[in-house]
Amino acid sequence: MEAAELLRQGDAVLVAVVEVAGALVIFVGAVWAAVRFVVEGLRRRTAAVFTPIRLSLGRFLTLGLEFQLAADVLRTAVSPSFTQIGQLAAIATIRTALNYFLGREIRQEQRQVAEGERPT
Repeated sequence: MEAAELLRQGDAVLVAVVEVAGALVIFVGAVWAAVRFVVEGLRRRTAAVFTPIRLSLGRFLTLGLEFQLAADVLRTAVSPSFTQIGQLAAIATIRTALNYFLGREIRQEQRQVAEGERPT
């Protein structure tokens, strides 16, 4: 087996591992948020109790998206074609925009939670 083929196969394994890691992060975050949603929903029935759950889920989603973007970068790391580079640029743009807006929403929610916790 030549070195280039070995490099491609190794890259494919790394991509799969990073993609699985990203999917696991998102899955764990979704399960955690769902369990917390049910538990907190049964204990207290106020909307304010769900904001911290949403913030945590948002963090899991952001981290999972970062792993997915890393997998896309790895996928194009070994002798990329112009088509692959274009696809990576489009995917990176979409995922970066998602992360930006998700991060902005998390910061806004954190400010609202902090303001709600201040004594009046």
